[in-house]
Amino acid sequence: MKNTISALLLGTALAFSVAGGAFAQDKNVKIGVLTDLSGLYSDLGGQGSIVAAEMAIEDSGMKAKGWKIDLVSADHQNKPDIATGIARRWIDTDKVDILADVLNSGVALAVNNVVKEKNSIMLNSGAGSSELTNTQCTPNTIHFTYDTYMLAHSTGSAMVKAGGDTWFFLTADYAFGHALENDTTAVVKAAGGKVLGSVKAPLNTADFSSYLLQAQASKAKVIGLANAGGDTTNSIKQAAEFGIVKGGQKLAGLLMFLSDVHSLGLNVAQGLNLSETFYWDMNDGTRAFSKRFAERLKTHAMPTMVHAGVYAGLLHYFKALDALGSNPHDGAKVVAKMKEIPTDDPLFGKGSIRIDGRGIHPAYLFEVKKPSESKGEYDLYKLIGTTPGDQAFRPLSESKCPLVKH
Repeated sequence: MKNTISALLLGTALAFSVAGGAFAQDKNVKIGVLTDLSGLYSDLGGQGSIVAAEMAIEDSGMKAKGWKIDLVSADHQNKPDIATGIARRWIDTDKVDILADVLNSGVALAVNNVVKEKNSIMLNSGAGSSELTNTQCTPNTIHFTYDTYMLAHSTGSAMVKAGGDTWFFLTADYAFGHALENDTTAVVKAAGGKVLGSVKAPLNTADFSSYLLQAQASKAKVIGLANAGGDTTNSIKQAAEFGIVKGGQKLAGLLMFLSDVHSLGLNVAQGLNLSETFYWDMNDGTRAFSKRFAERLKTHAMPTMVHAGVYAGLLHYFKALDALGSNPHDGAKVVAKMKEIPTDDPLFGKGSIRIDGRGIHPAYLFEVKKPSESKGEYDLYKLIGTTPGDQAFRPLSESKCPLVKH
């Protein structure tokens, strides 16, 4: 009887030991791409963000090291309540470890709170609000690709230096638009310029005529478009119909993506200045990735900087998991490891993730080519200037992030 009991106890101990070892070496990961699959931002995120995530999984080499990586996706429809509902279900029920893309600032700021509450991870590439790494920063969120502070300082300061010292803003009426207008206003005023007024337009506006007429009547030298996606392209097209640029005013596309310029065409978009942190034709690394990406996407479009950020951000996430040796399913712990390791990828180059969650890499000022300068469908930009990563984003000395110690 004693031998039988001893054998049973030993067997139980071994079972617990094996189970504990398996738990300690948990190499299961679930990624959720939360994006706009059907609305005005679907070209700059959407299906392309899912393709970018798939490519990151494949290129990481994690599966060869014994990791099992699953990918799910969902359409948040640009509605914060829908997005937070999906985030909660994913984290609580589906055991999703990290939410990627999460474009639209209103959506991102709402999901940011859920991710912190659940100790999950948000790897944000699509939203613009710089508040994600300022007053709303958390130990669980990384903001990788761009933000309103960078856009304002890169495009805004360049326009003022070129003589555009009076501004009027046409602003998308939600968190992103407000943040971009506020950040650009600060840049314009700091450079000695003046803001003559602004008008707020609802998201996904079809008719911009009344807003453009107010901007035209202001006589401002620069009309700052603090909107994105379809709203930007529609406002630029309609501004052309009103002869605003021909009348001597300049349009500043404060947030424009490759997909927007491609949609507009060079005849309409030529001469526009815009800032991005990624362009497909920068170097051999960006060209190789972009060619593979376009071949996999049904539309065969070149990637936007949002797609690039999803890819590069997830590659860095996998490096952190590899360094940890297993998945702790502890968002703050993984994010801390991501901040500890320097970033290095073929799309953004060498960089880092700061204590506030801000991904640091260079920003580029581009000018849209004239039709006569373009050699192909996506040969759209020429490089005007580069802002180093340590100068492109809000300095920590100005940060209101509670994680930053002053």
